[in-house]
Amino acid sequence: MELTDLGLDSGLAEQAACESGQRLARVTAVDRGRYVVRDEQGEVPAELTGKFLHTAASSVDMPCVGDWVCAEYHDAASHASIHDVVPRRSFLRRKSPGKNIDFQMIAANIDVAFIVQSCHFDFNVRRLERYLVMVNEGHIEPVLLLTKTDLVSAEELERMFGHIRAAGISARIITLSSMTGEGVDEVKSLVVPGKTYCMLGSSGVGKTTLINHLLGKDALETGVVSGTGEGRHTTTRRHLVTLDNGGLLIDMPGMRELGILTTGEGLDDSFADIKALAGRCRFADCSHNNEPGCAIRKAIERGELNPEHYQSYLKLKAESDFNEMSYVDKRKKDKAFGKMVKTVLKKRK
Repeated sequence: MELTDLGLDSGLAEQAACESGQRLARVTAVDRGRYVVRDEQGEVPAELTGKFLHTAASSVDMPCVGDWVCAEYHDAASHASIHDVVPRRSFLRRKSPGKNIDFQMIAANIDVAFIVQSCHFDFNVRRLERYLVMVNEGHIEPVLLLTKTDLVSAEELERMFGHIRAAGISARIITLSSMTGEGVDEVKSLVVPGKTYCMLGSSGVGKTTLINHLLGKDALETGVVSGTGEGRHTTTRRHLVTLDNGGLLIDMPGMRELGILTTGEGLDDSFADIKALAGRCRFADCSHNNEPGCAIRKAIERGELNPEHYQSYLKLKAESDFNEMSYVDKRKKDKAFGKMVKTVLKKRK
């Protein structure tokens, strides 16, 4: 296997600056601070060097699945040390779960994100919008997969399509059924050798079953399906697998929390219709409340803009602004604490 088979392209290779004695490898698994890296020779366990840990400014700097790293191999290449992370071409990140205001890196260097929702129990446009913000922020192409279509009627499925399009979501949609095999070949046709894909979605929506279809064998464990059609959670860690046709796919556990933090372009890209309407308002600083000539209010009154879609945008923007302000404040406190520690250490010398 060549590094190009693992997803290395010329752009990433140019960004790498590995020192003598180090070589490029890709992180294929992360589990509680333990790493697995892969190069042309195969996979080995890896750990971070003390220097790397000392110089890492935040959690964003830590390696995640899909990262390319500069690794030094030891003891007949039985294990490795990670010295540096190559700048990412794309990424998935979210606000850390809970009250902590910080980033959590999920995966990196992904070409396409398959956002998976079950038609039967999991369908939720508001959650879908959150996934799209995350994917667009990381410069990843989204494809929507609606699974378990055999459990709903054609009329219900058509209504779901309508809800998605009414939310201004224009991404490609593929319908899937593990019972009939519908849609599997269409997904396979999108998977290109040497490109990296990921599955995003709640637990039990059929991600692992689909991956087994793409692998061409039942290599990953799947859970027993409940009476409601909801599968049980089976994936316990993020890991990168090679598919039957040479494509690369990052499997990951379902995410219960999808907090938005400093989305930037991600929010604008996911709500491009609202951004376009805002540009038509009479006043550049229009708050879209009572100002005359507000294009957004007119669009809602005429039935051209779904008010729930607009309210979702306002909610995500408010959440993003609050978390971003809290994150900036946290970073200032971290820097102030770091300066205090350095001052104390200097006085002791």
